[in-house]
This record gives sequence, C-alpha cells and structure tokens, in this order.
Amino acid sequence: MPKKKIVKDSEVIMTELVLPNDTNPLNNLMGGRLMHWMDIVAAIAAQKHSNRIVVTAAADSISFQHPIALGNVVTLKARVTRAFNSSMEVFIDVTAEDIPANKKIKTHRAFFTFVAVDQNGRPIEVPEVEPSNPEEQELYDGALRRRQLRLVLAKRMNPHDAVELKSIFNLVDPQEEKK
Repeated sequence: MPKKKIVKDSEVIMTELVLPNDTNPLNNLMGGRLMHWMDIVAAIAAQKHSNRIVVTAAADSISFQHPIALGNVVTLKARVTRAFNSSMEVFIDVTAEDIPANKKIKTHRAFFTFVAVDQNGRPIEVPEVEPSNPEEQELYDGALRRRQLRLVLAKRMNPHDAVELKSIFNLVDPQEEKK
C-alpha cells in the first residue's frame, strides 16, 4: 500500500434525483435522506483512499444552507481531506440543480470521519493524504483542528492537549504563563 495518496484519488461524485418518497410535507428533501446519501458517498471516498472496509466514526459540521426541492438533481462530491492513523476525514459538498429552470446552487457541506478496519473489525493503518492545490491544503490544515474539536467534545481528548485549538483562540495555559 502506498504511504501517501493524492486527494484526487479518493474523489467520488454521486448523483441522485429527489423523488416524492424522499421529501417532507413541504416537498423538500428530508435531511435524513440527504445524510444517508452523504454517508454513502463519503464511505466510498474513504474506501478508495484506504483500499479497506471503512466504518463511520463521526458526522459533523453538516450545514443545511438551502432546501432541496422535489425534482431537483442532487450532486454529492466527496474526497478525503486528511488521514491520521486509521481514520480519515472526508469533506462532502452538495449542490442541487433545477434543470428546467437552469439553476444550480450549493446547498450543503459536511465533514465525516471514517475508520479503516481489517476483516475482524479492528482499526488498520491508512495512507497519508498529499494535498495538490491551495483548497486541498486549506482543508488538510483545518482537519487537525476539526479532529481535536471532535475528540474534545466526545471527551476523548483533554482540552489542554488540543494544541491546534489553543492556537486558534490564543489560549495560554495558566501553568505556562507562570514560568
């Protein structure tokens, strides 16, 4: 398995049509259906990056910016932004298109985390991600902060150990200040 892979290697584009069974009483796509599609496209991207079976570890930062109407064509684009030991952060960008009206709009964004596992369900190492352009680099750089925030909120990391978060908020450890 290669030690590093470029972001483009994990890119997946999935297209869905919003049908009546996918909608709420306002004839807009149900949020749960969209999250289901996001989970699928993101899992495929994580599998492409790791060449392994993957399981969803977290779904966060899902922003619902615009409703998606019945009859719209939904395009979900996913790619791995950064890999850690066995986990990978996947960014999903969603657009909706009203083809008869010739209108296309970005509607949702999200970050999901997946863990690559072996045949027994135990975490297994994944290749690193190598960004190739400024947008990929920005997502890559932010991934460590998002990871630390996820771990702190899940109480799996002590906030004092979240060095990347401290740098954002210019937090100084009181013990360090006394030195």
